[in-house]
Amino acid sequence: MAVSGERRRPVVVLYERIADAIHEGTYPPGCTLPSEPRLAAELGVSRPALREALLLLQEDGLLTVRRGVGRTVNDSPPRRGFEHVRPLEEQLSAGTSPLRVRALLRTVEEPTDFTTQHLLAPARAELRFWESLLSGEGSAAALSQEWAAADDVLERAHPAFARALGEAGDDVGTSMLAVLTGASRGVTLTAHSGITATLLGRRRGAQLNRPADTPAVLVTQVVRSADVPVLAAKHMLPTGAPALPVLQSN
Repeated sequence: MAVSGERRRPVVVLYERIADAIHEGTYPPGCTLPSEPRLAAELGVSRPALREALLLLQEDGLLTVRRGVGRTVNDSPPRRGFEHVRPLEEQLSAGTSPLRVRALLRTVEEPTDFTTQHLLAPARAELRFWESLLSGEGSAAALSQEWAAADDVLERAHPAFARALGEAGDDVGTSMLAVLTGASRGVTLTAHSGITATLLGRRRGAQLNRPADTPAVLVTQVVRSADVPVLAAKHMLPTGAPALPVLQSN
């Protein structure tokens, strides 16, 4: 079930207020935040709630605690709201020219073994399927295949995503994950990915204009809203694709 703005925990609302202030320049990169008592007074909140929100901001990479200095704003804070779940085209564009998303296929299909396993889709469900080519500077960088959970599941777990998918229609210039993140302000998303070394194979090689025996990295991804899987994807990155940053945490 999606978490509406009215039902979000107060600490999440407070987190967003401070994160927005950081990204809007109220607390610019490198600056030191006011002391806890002063900041709590300025925001009109309790110190325990503020301390919890500050801890989350620190965990998400917006703040750093420096002994003898206090909490400082990081020089390059992550984008507001999607610190750990970002469309592949944005991940691969870091430090390079932006990648374009070109639709190869926008359709509805029955579950495969992959989507049955990762989206828990019943045998006769109808799942939206998007296949896209990510390219930049004249060459293909990656091939993405994305599936959304069945419409009835999305209506319960993330209705804003369901509406956004319907409005996107056959949009040829965006990925499904970009639609999901764009519809998720105030909704907590979690994701996990697997990485496997493989070869492109004939079909994917033809799509990426590479030989079938080209080494590649296959990234599988599942994104959840309130513990319900709403999107599953396979991303194929051939040799020579832009570097994919990987964040590990415990």
